Amino acid sequence: MRPLLTAFALLFAASGARAAALTLTGLDVLERDGFRQLAGKRVGLITNQTSVDLNGVNAVDAFHKAGNFTLAAVFSPEHGFRGTEEGGVYIESSTDPVTGVPVYSLYGKGRQRPTPEQLKGLDVLVFDIQDIGARFYTYLTTMGYAMEEASKAGLRFMVLDRPNPIGGAVEGPVLDKDLDFFTAYFPVPTRHGFTAGEMALFHRENKHLPLDLEVIKMENWDHSMFFDRTGVVWTNPSPNIRSLDAEVLYPGLGCFEATNVSVGRGTDRPFLWFGAPWMKAEKIASKLNKAGLAGVKFSYLKLTPSKDVYEGKECGGVAVEVTDKAAVRALDVFVNAAWLLHKYNKGDFEMKPEEMRKMTGTGDLYNMLQAGAGPKPILEAFGRSNAPFKAEAAQYRLYK
Repeated sequence: MRPLLTAFALLFAASGARAAALTLTGLDVLERDGFRQLAGKRVGLITNQTSVDLNGVNAVDAFHKAGNFTLAAVFSPEHGFRGTEEGGVYIESSTDPVTGVPVYSLYGKGRQRPTPEQLKGLDVLVFDIQDIGARFYTYLTTMGYAMEEASKAGLRFMVLDRPNPIGGAVEGPVLDKDLDFFTAYFPVPTRHGFTAGEMALFHRENKHLPLDLEVIKMENWDHSMFFDRTGVVWTNPSPNIRSLDAEVLYPGLGCFEATNVSVGRGTDRPFLWFGAPWMKAEKIASKLNKAGLAGVKFSYLKLTPSKDVYEGKECGGVAVEVTDKAAVRALDVFVNAAWLLHKYNKGDFEMKPEEMRKMTGTGDLYNMLQAGAGPKPILEAFGRSNAPFKAEAAQYRLYK
């Protein structure tokens, strides 16, 4: 019996029906099937520290030990192969010391796509990375770029699917058609509701790629499930995303990185807090608590970031507590907070128009705030933007 099946059987025996509901990722399914889908092939694997199986074994190690195919190359995204580098730090290619396999960085200076030379001699390119569900998080852009290069090279492309950790809800506007950046690539809402496999299907269709694409589907997962219900081993997807609550809030609070407000990098609460030395934070927290925002509570909290924005400076800020993950709409939180900051800290609060457009997907937020609009019409504009996508997205969904 394979180790994965042994572990699954032991878990089932220990906890009965609960174990039967454990989510099996695409990697788990591939292992259970003896890697037959890759038999005899030379394989390139796009992965990082989040790609672990039911036993906590990284995909690189599992692939290397499989024995019925050759792991010929590894490709790593932003934050590096081990996920320890800060966002925006360029990473050099290297060699995995355990397997001896070359590790090609897909986040080097001027290099965000696999090159023809790196793909030469491969039969299949496999993607297995845990995403967090926000369009401006870069792992799925890496997948999209790799799909395009695999299509050019005539390579088969396989996605080992993993949960969207914040479920299938959709928020925010669809990306403006003229935007094309690493953090603003797919024409989907800010919170898109797709798994990696579903985004791959969408991207192939949207780009009309002549690509041999296979998605190894999960088992025991649906779009109502958040990550904490899956039983999948948690690994921080990047240095400052350290909890599911941070992932839930990230599609909204992440947009503060297009402003002069700290999101808590360099504190013990990244993406669970926002603040600045000049912020009227007690008033902002109080107003947010009265705004009728579902699933969250707000409190005043001073923090001093050790790096990034306002390094070494005490900041008045707002701590965000998630009380009901399914009810949270992170863009609602951000739009209300931005409106309050624009109102009460207008002389200090700064938004970078083009960066905000990349983050949210359109210029609506910035332009409407400048014109004096409140949260309601801004969020209504977001809803009008994403309504056609919601209808279209059903054809790419692989799970209920």
